Formats: sequence, C-alpha cells, structure tokens
Amino acid sequence: MALVVEVQDLVKDYNGFKAVDGVTFHVAQGEIFGLLGPNGAGKTTTILMLLGMTEPTAGVVCVCGYDPNKEPLEVKRITGYLPENVGFYEDLTAKENLLYLTKLNGIPEDVAIKKIDKVLTTVGLLEVKDKLVGTYSKGMRQRLGLASVLIKEPKLVILDEPTTGIDPEGTEQVLDLIRKMSREMGVSILLSSHLLYQVQQVCDRVGIMFRGKMVAQGSIEEIGRQVLGEREGIMKLTYDYISDEALSKLDGIDGVLEKKIANNSIILKFNEERKLDIVREVVMRGFLPIEVKGREYSLEEIYIRYFREE
Repeated sequence: MALVVEVQDLVKDYNGFKAVDGVTFHVAQGEIFGLLGPNGAGKTTTILMLLGMTEPTAGVVCVCGYDPNKEPLEVKRITGYLPENVGFYEDLTAKENLLYLTKLNGIPEDVAIKKIDKVLTTVGLLEVKDKLVGTYSKGMRQRLGLASVLIKEPKLVILDEPTTGIDPEGTEQVLDLIRKMSREMGVSILLSSHLLYQVQQVCDRVGIMFRGKMVAQGSIEEIGRQVLGEREGIMKLTYDYISDEALSKLDGIDGVLEKKIANNSIILKFNEERKLDIVREVVMRGFLPIEVKGREYSLEEIYIRYFREE
C-alpha cells in the first residue's frame, strides 16, 4: 500500500533541547494513525514539521512525495489540518464560511458551490448551511471543521483533539465521519488525542511518544502484546461425559495454557492468538464449545502500564 506520510529519524533541536528525538513512523493511504503521548512529548512539534511550519534539525519528512520544508505549498494543497479549537466567522453562515475558504484556495465560485453542498452533506450539515455559525454547538463546529478540510479533497488530514468538549452524540458523529473519510474516501488521517478510548475505536495503528521519542508503535494488539504479554481467553466445553479421561483427550493442543473441570464443564484457558485453531481442534476431538470469551487489549491499560514503568 502507498505511503502518504514517511518520517525517518526526525529531530527538532531547540538550543540543545530535543523536542523531537529520532522519530520514525509512516502513515499508509486510507490509514488512521493515532499519535499519542503526554503533554510535552513532541506531538505538536512533529505535526508542525509535517505541515512545513517549522524546519527539522535533522531527518527526513515526506508527505505524498513532497518535502514540507522545501515544498510547503504543495504539502498544504494536499493536506487538511483541523486544530483543537477551529475558528470560523460566527456572524457568517456555514455556507458563507466555506465559500470564503474556497476563495482563499482559488476555487472558482461555480465549482465551490457544488463542493460546499457535497461536503456539508457528508458531514450532515446541509440542512443548517444557512444558519449562523455562532448558533452552532461545539460538535457542529467540529463537523464544519471537517467539511472545511474535505473541501480541499486532501490526501492527508491531521486532526488535533477533534472531540474534546463534545457531548457523546456529537462525539460519535465526529468519529463516524473520521471512519468514513478513511474507509470510503481513502483519506489518510493522523489523529492526535488524549481520549484513549476513542483512539482505540477508530485507529488502525498508534504511535506513543514520550520525551521526544517514539517509544512504541504498531496496532493496539501488537503494542499490547509487547507491554502486557499474551492475552488469555476462556473457553467452556461440553462433552458426552465429563471426566479426567475426557480432559486428557485435550492434551497436546498448541495454545492451551490450562484445562480443568468445573461445574460439569471443561474450562480451557488459552492464548488468544490461537483461538480459531483451538476451536477447530476441540471440535475435531468431539467437544462442543458453549462459551468462548476473550480479553481485548485496552489502550488505556497499555498507556498507564507503559508510563508507570517509565
């Protein structure tokens, strides 16, 4: 899959203080990548270098083949950026705000009108396009912010805390839009947020930054396995007769960590990675799984465990 963002050994040094220290990561086309870390970890500085708004001290940054430092206008043309507190003219309507934005981007008015209706439909604001933005809720403003980046038809969208301060319904609408941008439009998304549960809901992979370094990177499952160890699942089986002899028929199954008889059933503790293979094997040996439970890795648990160890 094509890479939209490529960052290699990125460094930003401020008079001996390395705000970003040898960071490497990538974002593939259509991928949602979560950039996490406590305040001062280097996330914002990294984003600024991606946007060409500050120059790296060392390393390589590439956005769709462009160097943001040498070709900032090209990067801005294909990148949408939504800050935490997006600003609009409150005494203008949503349509008027977007029309003003299209003029700044050199889009002809006849083309702009069609684009505006299309993006407002996408974000669910078409019916209120003629209402003043000053009357909008925070969630509606964030959706209008997403419309403002989508109108550029970007290849990359950078979102900084897009759901902070939004009620649960508004949050779910914004998260649905983020998924849609990725899955249906093929837009790559770099999402910076402190709301770990929401990051877990939408991100394909995450990178965790701490003191300027990228300390962990991968899918939540991959990082969880590194930090928390292998997941353990529980499987409850029934059989024609429950006995020690029946229990012994389950010997030698790869991934089974423990087996015992309890409440007239056989209980297996197993490695989550082997779940499907284990289910097939126990069925082939004549057992019937009546309950299979697993434990997903929690990004919040990973985050807390990691920084507790630091």
